Amino acid sequence: MKKVGTARAAPGEIDTGRLEVGEGRDGSQVSLPVAVINGTRKGKTLYVQAASDGDELNGVGVVRRVVPKIDPADLSGTILLVGIANYFGFQVAKHRNPIDDTKLNRAYPGRENGSSTERIASATFETAQRADLVLDLHQGSTSRMIDEVRVRCGPRHRLHEECLELAKAYGCGYILDQKGPDGQLARAAPDKGIPTIDPELGGAVGWDERSIDIGVQGVFNVLKYYEFLPGRIRTDAQTRATSFEQYGSPAGGLVDLRVELGDRVSRNETLFEVTDVFGELKAEVTADSSGIFWRTRRLPQVATGEYVCSVGTDIDSY
Repeated sequence: MKKVGTARAAPGEIDTGRLEVGEGRDGSQVSLPVAVINGTRKGKTLYVQAASDGDELNGVGVVRRVVPKIDPADLSGTILLVGIANYFGFQVAKHRNPIDDTKLNRAYPGRENGSSTERIASATFETAQRADLVLDLHQGSTSRMIDEVRVRCGPRHRLHEECLELAKAYGCGYILDQKGPDGQLARAAPDKGIPTIDPELGGAVGWDERSIDIGVQGVFNVLKYYEFLPGRIRTDAQTRATSFEQYGSPAGGLVDLRVELGDRVSRNETLFEVTDVFGELKAEVTADSSGIFWRTRRLPQVATGEYVCSVGTDIDSY
C-alpha cells in the first residue's frame, strides 16, 4: 500500500485524496489535492508537483492530462503527485502565498510548525523525500518564455550529473544549468540525494496548450527513460545555457521586440526598441553578448528601468 495524505493505493491501483497543511482564517481545514499511482511491479518512485507558484497553471494542466493516461497495470514503481502545492496562491491566482506574502519555492525544506508557507513546504517535502526522482512543474509566471528545464543544484553538487541526466530525459529542448536560490525544491531535494529538475513550461495567463503538451510529453519521457513504463526514448542533445543577461528599458514608453523567443542573437544585435505613443523612437537596446532570446515581458508598456527581456548566455549542447 502506497499513500499520500488520504490517498491510498494498493499495487495496480490509483487513488486521489487530500494532504492536510493547516487551517485557513475561518478555522476550516486546508488541504492539497494529491494522487497515488501504484504499479503492479516494483520500481522507482517519482514525485510530481505543480503550482508551487499560485499563478503558474501549466503544470496543473500537465497533471490533469498525465494521470488519466497512466494504467497502473502497465506501471513499474509508484508515482506520487501534488496537483496544487500553493493552495492559497492558487485560490487568488497570485504567485506568492497571500497569507504570509511568501514564495513557496523559496521555503524548502520548510518547517512543520512554521508559517503557512513553511508548513506547506514541509508537508510536500516530506512526500518528495520518499521519491527517487522529483519533477517540480513551473512556468515563467505571466512572462513569455521558451519551454526549458532548470537544473538548480549547481555544477559542483554531487548530484549535478544525475540532475542533468533527468533534464535531458525530460527532453523539452532547452536546459538552464544554473545554481538556484536557497529554498527551492530543486535545491533542497538534491541535498537529500534525490535528482530533481524544475521544468519551466513557457509562460501564460491561463493555459498555454502548446507548453502543456510539451510538459506531458516530458513526463512520459521520464517515465519511459527510468523504466516506470515500457518503451524507449531517444535522448537528443539539449541546448544548455549556464547564465542569463537581463535587460531593462532605458526609457519609458512602448516596447517593440526585434527578435523572437528561441532566436539566436549576436553581440550588438538589436533586441528591442522603445517609442513614445506617437511612434517616435526613444531608445534602442542591443545584446551585450551572444546567446538565445529566452524570456520577455508580456505587456508592451514600460517605465524607465523596468524589465523587458532576458538572453541565455554561455551556450553549449548537452
